Amino acid sequence: MGITLDDILTSHRTGRSIVMGILNVTPDSFSDGGAFLDPADAKAQAERLVAEGADAIDVGAESTRPGSERVSAGEQIDRLREILPAVVACGAVVSIDTTRAEVAAFALDAGAQILNDVSAGRDDPGLFALAAERGAPMILMHMLGEPKSMQADPQYDDVVSEVRAFLAERIGAAGAAGVARRRLIVDPGIGFGKRLEHNLALLAGVGELASLGTAVLIGPSRKRFLGELTGRRDPRQRLAGTLAACLAARRGGATIFRVHDVAPLREALAVAEAIEPLGE
Repeated sequence: MGITLDDILTSHRTGRSIVMGILNVTPDSFSDGGAFLDPADAKAQAERLVAEGADAIDVGAESTRPGSERVSAGEQIDRLREILPAVVACGAVVSIDTTRAEVAAFALDAGAQILNDVSAGRDDPGLFALAAERGAPMILMHMLGEPKSMQADPQYDDVVSEVRAFLAERIGAAGAAGVARRRLIVDPGIGFGKRLEHNLALLAGVGELASLGTAVLIGPSRKRFLGELTGRRDPRQRLAGTLAACLAARRGGATIFRVHDVAPLREALAVAEAIEPLGE
């Protein structure tokens, strides 16, 4: 039996690990840009992710890599039009990675169930209203600035406390718009306006974020800070670092892991869960 939406939203209470596979239908994502723009290729990749053990698939039609340019809602929808129904048909829970309410509404109509907003409702306030109206869960992520400039010179006095405070404020803003806390997931935004030391502090401080009372999603997959630590310049060679980051975050209470490489993480989690079960 597959994972349900409720299983994902309650994973912080049950300790169940949720693996979210990444499907970028973009020409310019940092690791796999252009690989899945063709609907047939995207469908095959979604089927592969599910076969490897993905509980959810996060589909995005706008790259948020450092330095990326914005993509209009219309262009995002055009990229998703044929692809999204095929991904939904694969059977996993589908989230849509967008900051635009228009794109989110299209995706929900096509069968997506979760809204993943890297701006945490700041880019388009209509996203909170849409989530409240449709009863759709939301992932709220911390990002310093915007993708085009976020890595220019990120500065924090205490990154863990500042990110926690931001996420607490956004949980409150979502609640004021009618989105219940139990329908929210938080993401500290690894690599989104953070230096190496910030990313490491957030991975070590996941417990502070878990104290907000929602599931915590971690997305370190193939990111630059892993290359800084390991010397791996090619993002596709950062699997070992990705696994280490996910397992470290799991010990702090993170339960949702957004990755490109599903099968290796599924195996690593199986071993970690056998050694050190989480949850009640």
